[in-house]
Amino acid sequence: METLLVLTNLPDRPSAERLAQSLVEARLAACVNILAPCRSVYRWKDKVCDDKEMVLMIKTVAHLFNEVRHFIREHHTYELPEILALPVAAGEEKVLDWITSSV
Repeated sequence: METLLVLTNLPDRPSAERLAQSLVEARLAACVNILAPCRSVYRWKDKVCDDKEMVLMIKTVAHLFNEVRHFIREHHTYELPEILALPVAAGEEKVLDWITSSV
C-alpha cells in the first residue's frame, strides 16, 4: 500500500493541534508531526504576505488521500488550505507497515 506524506500549514499552534488530533482520532493519519513555526512568504489575492505558520506532516496511505483532503478542507481555518501529498519512495518497512495498520 502506498504511503503518503501530506503537508498543510495552519496559522497557530492550537489550530494545528486540533487538526492533528482529529486526523489521528478519525484514523485518517497514523501520525501527524507539528513542526516549529516557519515563515511563509506567498502571494494571495494580489498581495505579498509574510506570515508565521505551523507545518503539519501527516502520515497516511494513498487510498485515503481524498478523505484526508476533504477532512482538512472541512476543519481548516484558511479559505484555501495548502494540501500537498508526497509519495514515500522508501522507508523502514516496519514503520510503513505501522502506518498502514494505524489508519
